[in-house]
Amino acid sequence: MSKSVKTAPLSHSQRAAATRRTIATACSAALLSLAGWTHAQAENLVDLYQAAKGYDAAYLSAKAQAESVQYQVDQAYALMRPSLGLKGSINRSHFEASTDAPAPASPLVAGLVPNSYNSNTTSKTAGLAGKLPLINRADAAKIDQAEQSLIASQADLTIAENDLAARLTQGYFDVLAAQDVLNTTQANKKALAEQLASAKRNFEVGNATITDTREAQARFDLASAQEIAATNDLRVKRIALDQLVGRSDVNPSPLLTPAKLDSLAPGQMDDWVAQTPNAPSVRKAEVGLQVAKLEIEKAKAGNWPTLDAVANLSRSKVDSSSTTLAAGSGTTASIGVELNMPLYAGGAIQNRVKEVLALSDKAERDVDNAKRSVALATRQAFSGVQSGLAQVKAYEAAEASAKLALEATQLGYRVGVRINKDVLDAQTQLTSTQKDLYKARYDVIVGSIKLKQAAGTLKADDLVDLNKLVTQ
Repeated sequence: MSKSVKTAPLSHSQRAAATRRTIATACSAALLSLAGWTHAQAENLVDLYQAAKGYDAAYLSAKAQAESVQYQVDQAYALMRPSLGLKGSINRSHFEASTDAPAPASPLVAGLVPNSYNSNTTSKTAGLAGKLPLINRADAAKIDQAEQSLIASQADLTIAENDLAARLTQGYFDVLAAQDVLNTTQANKKALAEQLASAKRNFEVGNATITDTREAQARFDLASAQEIAATNDLRVKRIALDQLVGRSDVNPSPLLTPAKLDSLAPGQMDDWVAQTPNAPSVRKAEVGLQVAKLEIEKAKAGNWPTLDAVANLSRSKVDSSSTTLAAGSGTTASIGVELNMPLYAGGAIQNRVKEVLALSDKAERDVDNAKRSVALATRQAFSGVQSGLAQVKAYEAAEASAKLALEATQLGYRVGVRINKDVLDAQTQLTSTQKDLYKARYDVIVGSIKLKQAAGTLKADDLVDLNKLVTQ
């Protein structure tokens, strides 16, 4: 039987240097751990959601857009309110006539001017002009459209809030899932290291073959690679969560142990689908249909007259160098109504009506599509959560069985009825089952939020309820 190759013993100076490096590494790790503990305190889901609302660019953009629409509504109301303007003018004119040229008409002068005539005249006018719309169907439709756009902006803001809540929930539990996978991988690596050490000892005393050692070494090396991948995945997930909330080194609070996942309420798919007509995306599509119908009214209003009350007040002053043209000043005031009636616009109004009628049909189809899409997404999300809950129960039972199988295999290995590979397989099976369990558990949690998002029933209180699953 072949023996493993033994290395030469280290000298005293080499052992001392190795000891110093070990101490330095341990001190550095301790300092880093202490710094991380003092800096990264556990944070719950609700606190991070509030932080994300003040940082996330997509949400803040939707919020600013919703705020701007209110000013658009006020602009529309201004169309039916009185308006007042100040107007003024100043004109300078020069008139020069040759011999026998007739004089300009003047109430003060009659007949012909002398053989030569020159005059310079300056007129100044200042006044106020007021207008009050009385009848204008097109502007009335614009106001109704602006009010509908305000409803649509609120729906957009609700969609943005729900999207932020879903993204935060996903990022939050992605970090916890990655942390659980890393912990499981490290525990698996530690167990494989012990099994590798046992295989080496048995080989050295002649109770096992080199194959057992190499198999254990291969599993240990694979576990080391998995640990590196899990560490990197956790780092990436943390970076994504930090970016979402605008903080550094966010440390999510872990799930309570044991984690208890409640069943869906209501528990029937049809009950969830029945709530979808109130979903924000459906409301937005319905608002689009109302706007399209109002656009028809606005287009037809092109054939209707408009009536406005108008008032003018002006003061004029005339300065003239002519002896035949009197200078002076005066005030003019007027009040009345102004009617405008379109007669022919080259067919533009009729074609505009046909265009918006077609667009109204499109808006109706958009509403149908929105309702169907939301209902489909709700059904899919409901099925995913229900399936996930069943998987969690199955994986929990599988984990318990895998633990018992591992213990039995380890006992059999110690008494000689099982071989090293059996232990390695049992350990790997337990680790794989635990990873699947963690993934299924977090998928259910995130899926429940996405189900409410799809159905349009997601609210901030849902995050408060979800926050009860983590340690406070």
